[in-house]
Amino acid sequence: MSKPDLKYDLRGVSASKEDVHNAIQHLDKGIFPNAFCKIIPDIVGGDIDYCNIMHADTAGSKTSLAYIYWKETGDISVWKGIVEDAIAMNLDDMACIGCLDQIVLSSTIGRNKSIISGDVISTIINYAEDYIEELGKYGVHIMMAGGETADVGDIVRTIDVGYTAFARMKRSDIINIDIKEGDYIVGLSSSGQAIYENRYNGGMGSNGLTSSRHDVFSKEYAIKYPESFNSFIPLDVVYTGSKKLTDIIDIDGVKMDVGQLVLSPTRTYLPVLKPIVQKYKKHIHGLIHCSGGGQTKVGKFIDKNINIVKDNLFQIPPLFNLIKDESGLSYQELFQVFNMGHRLECYVPELSVAEEIISISKSFNIDAKIIGKVEISNKPKVTIKYDDQVMVYDF
Repeated sequence: MSKPDLKYDLRGVSASKEDVHNAIQHLDKGIFPNAFCKIIPDIVGGDIDYCNIMHADTAGSKTSLAYIYWKETGDISVWKGIVEDAIAMNLDDMACIGCLDQIVLSSTIGRNKSIISGDVISTIINYAEDYIEELGKYGVHIMMAGGETADVGDIVRTIDVGYTAFARMKRSDIINIDIKEGDYIVGLSSSGQAIYENRYNGGMGSNGLTSSRHDVFSKEYAIKYPESFNSFIPLDVVYTGSKKLTDIIDIDGVKMDVGQLVLSPTRTYLPVLKPIVQKYKKHIHGLIHCSGGGQTKVGKFIDKNINIVKDNLFQIPPLFNLIKDESGLSYQELFQVFNMGHRLECYVPELSVAEEIISISKSFNIDAKIIGKVEISNKPKVTIKYDDQVMVYDF
């Protein structure tokens, strides 16, 4: 067992979630078995030409860091980022099958009432409506269908924020993943400031937060906030970093504290994907949301002997260099946990289409470029080349 696997195990999490995948491997995979999300027949309308999608996700352990930040600074707006995290982790998965509009959303919030106030719940619930209204300006129409807020202090130490999304689509509009030799890989940056964001985004999604939280921040938070971590975790892997949440970092003239940087909301790509999919859906062989598994996520969707070669990646943003410096993890490990600079990939067969996708992305002030190509191989694998290092992941 490698060093990061051991840390992950000790902290009660896993980058690969192999036991979860083993538990569900024999379940029905839906009517498009290689799609990014499970797709089922249209049980709502009963139309053979349509299908249904229901997807659930949460902000994960990012809520624990938001809790500490709120307690340390009194800034209740930090919970708005958590709303974006939980919604984007749902919607961006669904976007990878071409689902970009007419989505129904329901929340599930579990809190420890003794420490999470009603003001926090109010902020979360009300901001969800504001966020949905903002997405509507870009042609992404979402309707809230209520939800459940439960006081479950016996099982939730701070708060858990999740959403379930539902949509009905034409089967002909589904993007099924069929990545082929020769495909260009277009990566859309996870950092910077998109035109629909109100500040610099460090590029963090909602994956790897247990690692980054404990590796970056100081042991003092373990003493002040024992409710922010699992009491069964050995103390030698709890908050082992050197940073305080309010330490200031300067990124190209933008000053923000380290807490804000790590808590950067998960960027949704729906506004930029809407015009891309409308214009180039028939040319897209795959959309990959680089969430669980980081830059190796695509490996779960290749079932032929091809090599996903990523050899022209973005320069790693400051956030991930900070995590690297504080954690001591290798690039081999980091690329398997974090997005490391881009969280969305488009696989297309034509250079002209790749260039058009790049142009559309940049019109939203999201940097994009061809980050690699798909090659023939003797077995399915992902190869990442960065900083004179070559990392190979077999599937």
